[in-house]
Amino acid sequence: MAILSIPDKQIVIKDVAQIRTFMNQRGIFFDQWQCAVEFQDSATQEEILEAYSTDLKPFMAQGGYQTADVISINSLTENYEAIRNKFLAEHIHSEDEIRFFVDGEGLFWFNLENEEPVFNLLCEKGDLISVPAGTKHWFDAGENDPFVKAIRIFIDMTGWIPEYTDSGIEKRYSRD
Repeated sequence: MAILSIPDKQIVIKDVAQIRTFMNQRGIFFDQWQCAVEFQDSATQEEILEAYSTDLKPFMAQGGYQTADVISINSLTENYEAIRNKFLAEHIHSEDEIRFFVDGEGLFWFNLENEEPVFNLLCEKGDLISVPAGTKHWFDAGENDPFVKAIRIFIDMTGWIPEYTDSGIEKRYSRD
């Protein structure tokens, strides 16, 4: 279940339809897919992609996406702190950042700058988000006991390299 928060206005939204509307009005695609498959930690990338191919293949074909992979982050991930810090700084991408959460959770923060306050979306199992290219954002898998298992979808993986804004705005916000 996703949770949308606007910290500066002390607003929290848990209703999926309201979250979808809020995000879509701001050009950020949000949806939920059925997530009925439970995976063991030993599940391969191919097994996970195949389990969701019924939804994944048409979504990729419709958007012109060429490739997908699976990212898995947990407390045993080597160099986790460095990986986490890489995405905690506000950045943009030259391609849409698309994630389907197979399990776990992660927090996307957004700074749209059009007199819109900074907001975040906690994505959990079953949530699909597409952050449009050029959208200022940052991501946090959590400081303690992180757990994210997500399918990443790309047109070209080079478009996913973060371009940092150096605004420092992310320092004003933290995951409570």
